[in-house]
Amino acid sequence: MASYQKILLCYDGSREGRKALRCGADLALDLKAETHLLSVVDMRSSIAQSAGLLTDVACGSFEKTARDILQEGVDWLTERGVTAQGHFAFGHPIDEIANLANELHVDLVVVGHRCRTGLSRWWMGAGNTPLLDRISCSILVACSSAQEQQQAAAA
Repeated sequence: MASYQKILLCYDGSREGRKALRCGADLALDLKAETHLLSVVDMRSSIAQSAGLLTDVACGSFEKTARDILQEGVDWLTERGVTAQGHFAFGHPIDEIANLANELHVDLVVVGHRCRTGLSRWWMGAGNTPLLDRISCSILVACSSAQEQQQAAAA
C-alpha cells in the first residue's frame, strides 16, 4: 500500500465536500500526513448563473463565501486534531486542483462526488476524468452511500 505523506483535501461546503473532508481527516490522522485544504471559486458557473452580468460586488461576495467555506473546513479539521494549510483559488476546480496537487507534490487528492444516474450521467459526462489525466498521484473519491443520500433527500 502506498504511504501518503502529503494529502490535498478539496472542499466546497457541499454534502459531498463534507464527506471528502471527513474521509481525508481520518486518513490524515491515521497516517500523520501533511494536510492541505483547497477551496475554489468557479467563476465559469458563477458567470453563467448571472448571464454574464457579474458586478464587482457580486464577485467579492463569491470570494467571501468561498473564503468562509475554506475557513470552516480548516476550523473543522483543527477541532479534530488535523493541522491543515488552507489554499484558495479562482478558476475551474479541475484546473486548480491539478495545479495545486502538482505544485505541492502531494501523494493523495481527496474529492467528493455527487452520484448521478441515467440521463444525467450521460448528458453531463465524466467530470472527474480530466483530473485523473492531469495529476500523477492517487485520488480518493468520497461518495455518499445510498442511505446517506436518502437521509439528505428526506431532510
